[in-house]
Amino acid sequence: MPWPAAIRGTSATLCGRGWNRWFRPPPRMPKVGARVCPSGGPSPPSSTSCGPGFRGTPCRELGASSTIHDRFQEWVGAGFFTALGEALADFDELIGIDWKWQALDGAMTKAPFGGAASGPNPTDRAKLGGKRSLLTDGAGIPLAVAIDGANRHDLKLLAATLDGIVVTRPEPQRLCLDAGCAYDAVRDDVAARGYDAHMRGRGDERMEKERNPGWRARRWVVERTHSWLNRSRRLLVRWEKQAENYLAFVHLACAQLIFSNLSVSG
Repeated sequence: MPWPAAIRGTSATLCGRGWNRWFRPPPRMPKVGARVCPSGGPSPPSSTSCGPGFRGTPCRELGASSTIHDRFQEWVGAGFFTALGEALADFDELIGIDWKWQALDGAMTKAPFGGAASGPNPTDRAKLGGKRSLLTDGAGIPLAVAIDGANRHDLKLLAATLDGIVVTRPEPQRLCLDAGCAYDAVRDDVAARGYDAHMRGRGDERMEKERNPGWRARRWVVERTHSWLNRSRRLLVRWEKQAENYLAFVHLACAQLIFSNLSVSG
């Protein structure tokens, strides 16, 4: 799938990691004029709460937090952050996706405000939290992501995560899962999508390495990518009540990993 024509060959700099070479906001973003109060005073606040994260933005450089939130909502509604995932096509062409071994795992985060796709976290005294299910290639490049409540089992997100790949992939491939997904239904779903499932617990991997010194574990790459994503403070604690807003930030962080690899590689 080619990079969208509205985004290709553009030149805005984000995060200073070579994004000026690969990315710019597409011109299809709706242009909204400044709101003017009838009395001639300051603009009225947005009717949608902008959340504590947006209130912390520097007003002198970026503008009012309510205005930033409104623009962010426009970009989410236009599907801009979802389209960022199509950068995988360019990455596959320039560097190459390691399709042979893929890994899938979930990670839980706090969600103090709750909202859609959140639930009681069984590992955090039933406090509200969310789960992020991530699929990576053999090098840890994010391929697809799905979100739900922290109380949702990983196998319930398996199909949605695997179906979220936006580029054409070769078959067959190997998929590394943890022992918690060792069910016949999971094996059938994985096999139906052209994968050969490999499910090992941490103890099994350690024993296999002792028996075969040349063997190496492969599922750890997805855990490393989760750690990379958690370096974005916006993802470490979910402040968004709307699931699509949080998913947009996840897509943005995944795209940043992809673009940073493109920048480092040339």
